[in-house]
Amino acid sequence: MQHPDTSKIIQDLDSFIATLRCKNKTIVFTNGCFDLLHEGHLHLITESKKLGSVLIVAVNDDASVKRLKGATRPVESLETRMKHLAELDMVDYVVSFSEDTPLQIIEKIQPDILVKGGDYKKEEVVGNHIARKTVIIPLLEGFSTTKIIQSK
Repeated sequence: MQHPDTSKIIQDLDSFIATLRCKNKTIVFTNGCFDLLHEGHLHLITESKKLGSVLIVAVNDDASVKRLKGATRPVESLETRMKHLAELDMVDYVVSFSEDTPLQIIEKIQPDILVKGGDYKKEEVVGNHIARKTVIIPLLEGFSTTKIIQSK
């Protein structure tokens, strides 16, 4: 079995951002729980990567997933979810956050493009006033972690 690329997992966000800004890259940012990675997640991530040169995926930590999704979630630990995302070729960097929304991390990163799935409207996207552009990617119908859990 191949070992995951943990070099994609950001530990020191402040120094990482300073380095990235010096490289003058178009930074794309998306976020979510990414509990039980599925086709819908992969679609969102693939389409997000097409929008710029660097894709940063922020992941809710276990406590915030539990607050947002309920006591039985997350199914997979933060470490596992981050490793799975880091294994994807289209993901450049993965970072976690503990708040219920990614506003603080978006304020730090100042992404050029902010991406969310089609279950959001642009004006509802947390941090849309910070990014140069907010993009909504249409959902792939029929894919959701909740549905997967309920079908088991």
